[in-house]
This record gives sequence, C-alpha cells and structure tokens, in this order.
Amino acid sequence: MGCLAGIALLSLGVFLAGRVNCQHGKNNVPRLKLSYKEMLESNNIINFNGLANSSSYHTFLLDEERSRLYVGAKDHIFSFNLVNIKEYQKIVWPVSHSRRDECKWAGKDILRECANFIKVLKAYNQTHLYACGTGAFHPVCAYIEVGSHPEDNIFKMEDSHFENGRGKSPYDPKLLTASLLVDGELYSGTAADFMGRDFAIFRTLGHHHPIRTEQHDSRWLNDPRFISVHLIPESDNPEDDKIYFFFRENAIDGEHTGKATHARIGQICKNDFGGHRSLVNKWTTFLKARLICSVPGPNGIDTHFDELQDVFLMNSKDPKNPIVYGVFTTSSNIFKGSAVCMYSMTDVRRVFLGPYAHRDGPNYQWVPYQGRVPYPRPGTCPSKTFGGFDSTKDLPDEVITFARSHPAMYNPVFPINNRPIMIKTDVDYQFTQIVVDRVDAEDGQYDVMFIGTDIGTVLKVVSIPKETWHDLEEVLLEEMTVFREPTVISAMKISTKQQQLYIGSATGVSQLPLHRCDVYGKACAECCLARDPYCAWDGSSCSRYFPTAKRRTRRQDIRNGDPLTHCSDLQHHDKGG
Repeated sequence: MGCLAGIALLSLGVFLAGRVNCQHGKNNVPRLKLSYKEMLESNNIINFNGLANSSSYHTFLLDEERSRLYVGAKDHIFSFNLVNIKEYQKIVWPVSHSRRDECKWAGKDILRECANFIKVLKAYNQTHLYACGTGAFHPVCAYIEVGSHPEDNIFKMEDSHFENGRGKSPYDPKLLTASLLVDGELYSGTAADFMGRDFAIFRTLGHHHPIRTEQHDSRWLNDPRFISVHLIPESDNPEDDKIYFFFRENAIDGEHTGKATHARIGQICKNDFGGHRSLVNKWTTFLKARLICSVPGPNGIDTHFDELQDVFLMNSKDPKNPIVYGVFTTSSNIFKGSAVCMYSMTDVRRVFLGPYAHRDGPNYQWVPYQGRVPYPRPGTCPSKTFGGFDSTKDLPDEVITFARSHPAMYNPVFPINNRPIMIKTDVDYQFTQIVVDRVDAEDGQYDVMFIGTDIGTVLKVVSIPKETWHDLEEVLLEEMTVFREPTVISAMKISTKQQQLYIGSATGVSQLPLHRCDVYGKACAECCLARDPYCAWDGSSCSRYFPTAKRRTRRQDIRNGDPLTHCSDLQHHDKGG
C-alpha cells in the first residue's frame, strides 16, 4: 500500500507526521528514527554508563524468575534489576597484584588484557551461578550464591572455592567463547592455551572425565570463533539429545581458494563419553556442516555473507524444531554488508544424514563420500531409539576410525527460501547481534527482530508474509541510538515478561521497552500505517495491543498497513483528536 495510503489519507482529513516515513519498494527507511537524545527525552531508555574501573559488559545471563540480568564485565559481575537497571548489586572480582605483574611481564597490556574479563556466566543450580574469567591470562572459575527465592536478594561469591578455568574461559579477553551448562556439565567452545592456538569444544564439570575435540586437526576445527551453543532434542527420548555449536572458521584447504571464512553448525551427542581404544576422552559424535547465507547473483556468482556474528533460537510449539536466526556479515574487502538468514532444524538434520565430505583424487579435492558407511552411522547417539549400543565406548572401531577422519558433511545447510530475509549493504554499519520476539497481532503472529549494530544502534524489524510464509516483506519499524557514543553492541537479551530489551557494549548497559506506540502520532491512520504488531489504535490513541482485549474500536493492520479500510469510519474521532 505504501505511499498511496498516505495520499489517500489526505482525503480522510488526516495529516501525517513527518516522522512516519513513506517508502518505495523495499522498506529500508525506518518508520521512526530516534537519536540518543530523543530516546532520553521520551523516557524510552535507561542507561548504566559503566564504572570507572570496569568495561566490557559482554556476558549476559537473563533470569526472568528472579527478575535479574546478570552481567559479566572486566573485574566485576553485576546483578541488575530487570525493571530498572539503575538498581543493581555488584561483585568485585579482580586478579591479584602478582598475577597482574606476571601477565605484564609476559608482554600483555596491563589495562586491556591483564585483568579478569568474565566470559562465562551460567545458572548452575537453584541457588548458584557458575562464572569464569580470563584471570589475567590464567583462567579461573567460581560459584556465586543467588539464594533459593527471588526475595532472598543474595548476590555473593563463594570465595573459598575457585576452580581452574582452562577449557572453560579463554586466556585472551579478545577471544570469543560460547558455553552452555546442562545437568551440571559445562560445554564450551574456547581456546585452551596461552597462545590462543588450541581451539576446542570441551565438556567439563560434572562427574565424567573431561572430553574435547581432536587436538591440532584442522579437519575438525580450523581457527574457529565460537558464537553460541544450544541443546536441541532430536526425539522424545532424551538419550538422543544433541548439543549444537555455532561458529565461524577458516575454510579447510581445497574447499576454497584464498583465506575464506565459513559459517558452521556443529553437533555432538549429550551422552558422548568418547571412544574405548581410539578417540579416548574425545568426541566420537562430532560432525559439522556449513551454513550458507548468500544472495544469488548474475552469472551464477553468489554474494556470500560468511562471517557469522550471532544466533538466536526462536522456540516453536515443538521443542525439537526451533527456528534458527543467524546474523552474518561479509568478509569481502570490496563491500560492507550484513544479512539475516533463517534456518529450519529439519534442513540441518537432513544435511547431517547426508553424505560426508571426503578428500580424494590427485588434486585432493573434497567430494561426497561414496563408500560404505559403518553401522551405527557416525554422529548417531547411542540410545534405545537406534538400538544396540549403550555407550559411545561400545562403538565398533570402524565407526570411531571413520568419525575421526570424516567430521565434516559434504552438503551445506541452506536458509529457508534459499535467501536472506534481510540484507543491508548501502549503510555505514554492520549487524552484530539479534534477538527475536514472537508477537500476537489482530491478523496473526509476527516475528519482530531487534538487531544490534557496530555503531550502537538497534533496528526493530518485522517480517510480514505477503502471499505465503515463503515470501516475506521486511518492514524497518524503528532505528534507535541506544548509547551516547557510537560503540559495538556485543550482547542482547529480551525479556518478554518485562517487555524490555537489554543491550551490552564495551562502555555500559542500556535498557529499552520493546514498543513505543505513542510516538507513532496522534491519529488512527498513523498508528495503522506504522505496522507495528505491538501497537493498535484504541479509539483515542496508539497504544499497546493485547489480543485478549475485546474492544470493537481496536484498529490494526500489520499485513497491509491500510488505514483507509481500518480508519475511515473513525474519521470524526481523528479530526476531533
């Protein structure tokens, strides 16, 4: 409908505010652009501007039940009140002077590196969190007591009990780490050495021997950067549960000319305890596949977005099939661009059941493996579902041998509809983070994406199916500046309970509501044109839409944004209001 609606509205006697934009074609212009000053003046942002002796507010843990946001930073862990982050408690966790001196003597930067940068912050049990930091290139972990009930208001470190953080947190604060704590066991993708060369996926804590990926084997991991890790059930039998790692890494020789990056999804079985004679204390079920996010171009040459930056899992009614949202940037020197791609777990599983990648022939090219695949198929979890094997330690030698030499799948995972749902190429920023909210509106459910950028702005975008779900239109609802100075957004969490978004950067933490309906203007038409699923015209103002409210006057049209149909009978209200 676009600008036609705007012109038609003049006949309704409605004047559109200049802040709500008309668009042509793709919706690249935000409906609403709010500067940091405007966000402050309209009370749409709460800021924690950091402490003088801290920085790097990058590690987030959201606890909706206690109504707390835990944040790991340099030498500190914070517990913010979700209602207002200006109310917080803090734990100071620096390194000793001798540790700091050692780090300095090793040639590291005293301010940027020789401190305790918190990289792991997880719920350990009902009463404690587990936290790990770089410890001035000497990783260390500790337990933090948070009490059994929200009203306990406890936030203190168990300082009688520290653990070695190797294989849990990196040594170097610049390195990313991805971790997940399940059933008392910590899964981490991180670097396990001082030099930052031995990258691995580890399982530590718990009662079992630590397990890791094969060491110094580029077929398994080739200088990876870990993004996130999730447990996704495979069937109704928990024995089939798999842990999925998202990372980017250098392409393996022969896969690509030049130094290319590939985005990856890796899987391991939760009940993998390593092999008996071979791959002892190593994963026997590790497999990885490439995630493609590309735009088909002329002459069959695709534009690839390979630098995976962030992943968000949108849970559906079926816990086995969340939708995976990935944010990617280009590694090209020619142009800067970002994209969002969506993946289905059905497609992921199909690739893991497809051919393995195999090196063959005089040129040592990667080809699909055509030979006999041993039984049980490598990558399958030992469980009653597939019969016969109680443990990975019982797997036949040929399965282990095959698993060791064939960790990669030949086919890549393509996004839903084989293309990104959103691309930005002609702007001076790149995407860094994403969270997604599923919102009930008058005409259906919509996924609203909040995308963080490297200049401290947040884009709010709604995906609107046109004819079918296979044809999505992206409407850029808002572009908001959430930090005083341009800064890279490095962490984001969404609280559906509080209807708030929390954003982390090197300099501080910001909090903003998911919706600002009143800023869309004072008329039904403006509210309708905004196409914001959170907002509807209630007869007198643009306000939060609640699906349960049975009010005849509520007007909302996300799919078409057509005010003529929805507002013409309210013309006299609008003129009056």
